[in-house]
Amino acid sequence: MKRAGIKPTAFLLAVTAILLLALTACGTGSSPQTNAPAGSSTAVTDVYGRTVALPQEINSTICLGAGALRMVCYARAEDKVIGVEAAEHEQILAKAYNYVNYDLFKTLPVIGQGGSGSYTPYEEEIIKADPDVIIAAYPQQEADKLQAKTGIPVVCVTYAGIFDANMDRSLELIGTLLGKEARCSEVIRYMQQARQDLNDRTKDIPDDQKPSVFSGAVSFSGGHGIEGTYAQFPPFTAINAKHVTDETGKNGSLIIDKEQLLVWDPDIIFLDPNNIELVRSDYRENPDFYHSLSAVQNNRIYTQVAYNWYTTNVEIAIADAYYAGTVMFPAQFQDIDIQEKAAEIFVSMLGDKAAHYHQDLTNGQLGFGVLHLDEP
Repeated sequence: MKRAGIKPTAFLLAVTAILLLALTACGTGSSPQTNAPAGSSTAVTDVYGRTVALPQEINSTICLGAGALRMVCYARAEDKVIGVEAAEHEQILAKAYNYVNYDLFKTLPVIGQGGSGSYTPYEEEIIKADPDVIIAAYPQQEADKLQAKTGIPVVCVTYAGIFDANMDRSLELIGTLLGKEARCSEVIRYMQQARQDLNDRTKDIPDDQKPSVFSGAVSFSGGHGIEGTYAQFPPFTAINAKHVTDETGKNGSLIIDKEQLLVWDPDIIFLDPNNIELVRSDYRENPDFYHSLSAVQNNRIYTQVAYNWYTTNVEIAIADAYYAGTVMFPAQFQDIDIQEKAAEIFVSMLGDKAAHYHQDLTNGQLGFGVLHLDEP
């Protein structure tokens, strides 16, 4: 007598189905986390090698961290931005991308604190804004945390200085994300051409035919007097300048002993007009020190517009390099009218809305020109 029950064939099929489901579940649990949005169909690899899954369409973004929003503005994709960090609600003349896009930014919700060295996204506000993708100049760990908390893909970008391969890669990513490939290729090409042009004009000048130069009154962790400077100063490096501070063997911002400036006695001094009052105050108290400098005696003190504000304003830094070239190497830069060149750079990097930016800098006492320390 046969026992009633499931036929062997049916039993085997049922067991097989259960095993397949179990294996599928295990496979899903062990795959790399990419926070793939529902319906995602593509992925990108960001500057840290993170693979980030993307939605089928990207129509909106927010930008977090130093330089991210600036690069989106270089891509001319600011119309896709739906939230900004708190600092963008203040218009700042020395921060070019912010200044020319302020009318847009001031109307957008605040989705993070921002600021130098700060990674303070407002997760609830970000989720409420619901961007398709977050573009973040964040460290990898911070980006991973934000992606996990919001469920929104976070693509990391970064750059440092004027001419940086990381910026090229970041712009390529932004172009891919926001449908601005052609525009981002144009920006990359423009920067590469500027770098080549600046170098070609000066690379063959012997050091003994170059004037010695110094850049002072720079800003880092606040404003400084003439003793605040940079070594390996990018606008000077771009034109192969003979920068006395490079003799320190250091790189980046530093404070020098003012007596060392007397030892160097540079032929030309550039000062940041943002901090010129600090220098003039010191000049009034220590006139003998300043009159001992050849650059002061020969009226060879010039402006060097600050370009570091929430990392590098690349367009201002390139303009600084061209202006310094006209001062140090007039023969090699004789075809450059700095007013026209600066306007060209600003429009090339930020679009037609930056056409009056150089004039606004000048009107705001941040333009290029000769400085006189004895002025009130």
